Amino acid sequence: MEDNAALREAMARGLAATGDVQVVGSVESGEAALVFCVEDPPDAILMDVQLAGEMNGIQAAVEIRREVPRMPVVFYSIQDDDAYYRDFLASGILSHYAYVRKSNYLLPGSIIPLFRDAVAGRSTIDPEVESRVQEVRHRDAHDPLALLEPNERAVAALLARGMTNGQIAEQLGFRDKRAVSRTNGQIYTAWGLNDSTTDEKVARTRAVLIHSRGELLVWDADGRACRLDHRGDLIPVDDP
Repeated sequence: MEDNAALREAMARGLAATGDVQVVGSVESGEAALVFCVEDPPDAILMDVQLAGEMNGIQAAVEIRREVPRMPVVFYSIQDDDAYYRDFLASGILSHYAYVRKSNYLLPGSIIPLFRDAVAGRSTIDPEVESRVQEVRHRDAHDPLALLEPNERAVAALLARGMTNGQIAEQLGFRDKRAVSRTNGQIYTAWGLNDSTTDEKVARTRAVLIHSRGELLVWDADGRACRLDHRGDLIPVDDP
């Protein structure tokens, strides 16, 4: 699955020329890949991460594996976009896959062993990809906005500007003002504020502090704002 037509055709010819695989089809989008693989599942998929259409390759693989469990898939990409690594982390894909950088592994002779491993249930991840995946995982673990959906981020930003729920609803065009209160609750839950207080005013104030600082904070029994260090210990924050 590759969105570049010339490259897609060249890869199909190269793989077929090895005599080790039979190329049964190729498409340019995640949506087309889903239809193709569900209608007549191949033995394995070679999937570019960046595809035409709304779904990227990782999202397409998740949808395909809902219909064809543990479908072997070899991901490749030259893209170095945090969003793809987040999608990979969120996908929960555990086995029957490889994820490699295009520049290192795109030759047919390098792809065949990856296919064999994926079909056998083994998994391979390029060390360069693994390093970036872990980098994004670590950074997101300390980024409060990474825990929110887009609409929740928009509400949090307006909370931080001191707007009331009614003003937020008007600013964002909510038809039901109660949706802001419900969204606030989701923000508090994502940031662990419902665990420490049942007072909405306190939770709201703490959410504003978290958004303003751009880091997750927790509050100890004495009401002091703290951050968690790498060992999970609470470190008081000065002037939160």
